Amino acid sequence: MKAIRLTALLAVTTLGIASAQVQYENKVKIQPTGRILLDGAVYIPDGALYKSTDAEGNTIYGPHFSDGAALPDIRMGAKVSYGHWQAKIDVGYGYQKLGFKDVFIQYNFDPSNYLRGGYFVHQFGLNAATSSSMKPMMEAATTDDFFKATGRNVGIEYVHDKDQFFTGVSAIIDGTSMSKPANEQGKVSYGGITRLVWRPYHDQGLITQVGTSFWYQSALHTLEENGAVSSGFFNYSANFPTRVNKVGMLDAYVSDAKSVFKFSPELVLAYNRMAIEGQYYYMNIARKGDLANYHAQGGYGMLRGILIGEAYGYSHGDAGLATPAPKSLEMILGYNYTDASCRKAGIFGGRTNDISLTFNYYINKYMMARLRYSYTNVSNSALLDYHKCHVNTIQARIQILF
Repeated sequence: MKAIRLTALLAVTTLGIASAQVQYENKVKIQPTGRILLDGAVYIPDGALYKSTDAEGNTIYGPHFSDGAALPDIRMGAKVSYGHWQAKIDVGYGYQKLGFKDVFIQYNFDPSNYLRGGYFVHQFGLNAATSSSMKPMMEAATTDDFFKATGRNVGIEYVHDKDQFFTGVSAIIDGTSMSKPANEQGKVSYGGITRLVWRPYHDQGLITQVGTSFWYQSALHTLEENGAVSSGFFNYSANFPTRVNKVGMLDAYVSDAKSVFKFSPELVLAYNRMAIEGQYYYMNIARKGDLANYHAQGGYGMLRGILIGEAYGYSHGDAGLATPAPKSLEMILGYNYTDASCRKAGIFGGRTNDISLTFNYYINKYMMARLRYSYTNVSNSALLDYHKCHVNTIQARIQILF
């Protein structure tokens, strides 16, 4: 009996060592990556959002929507791994603009801990690690866009992902450092981000997760023509949730800024083929002198259901729900609210509500078909000359992602 136990123990140990060696084998592995999005959209109203008359009686038209189709995102890149090391480079093209997306080097201490450095989206909230083409509601929630929760920054990130806990900690400098040298920025904006998650249940068909994220960052600056460094500022904005048209609806420029603080709790609940996701944002920008601080807030919620397919699973790398299996049909009812206006600060960035219904059909491992209807309204936005505006949008997408 002792001999059998000893043999079993040696076998388990050998298998463990072998699997670790395979996982971190000193052999170069290259995996190409890419994506193509093909979108089509219809808008009601199809035309100007509003019309007004100036003092001379001339008609002024607001931003214009037009039915159409687009290839909003085309990407090519590669992932490279060697032992404990891995790297990624991703180049994107859309609307005649070419730019880098994820560019980083990563060291994996073990399957539960890694250190990453480069230019990428840092862990801040539910959708931080989710690809922009894989947002559950087809388009990112306006709150994610406005609060720059999924924007890329240059920095270093440490992630611990094991059992019931997920922790991400980052030191960053603003993403403008990818396009401007430090001296041309006048003064580099730097900061820190952390995401803390507790998930007592994270098995397929039963998921409970709560978390919170924090973000602190110093103000942005520019170098003026006379060589002086400008006063600090921040600029937060968001477009209507569609990529076939680019129409701005929220815009808050905050001058004389010192720093920004962002706070975001999150919640995920899933049972069998039903799930609920939600996230809230609060932001405070401290300003110089007697100027009032700028405050903004918002949140979104999703009711998700798999109409055809298996129960929801869990993705450790994203600290959220996994992509449903191929041949699954998913329906998502979503709501988003963002308040970018702060009367005390005298900044009227706008307020918006968005209700959406999305169907996702996962054709296979690499292809996906999507259909989304959304109703979006905006008010109190200086960008839209304070007009109350709304648009109904029907969007369809075929995407390939590998």
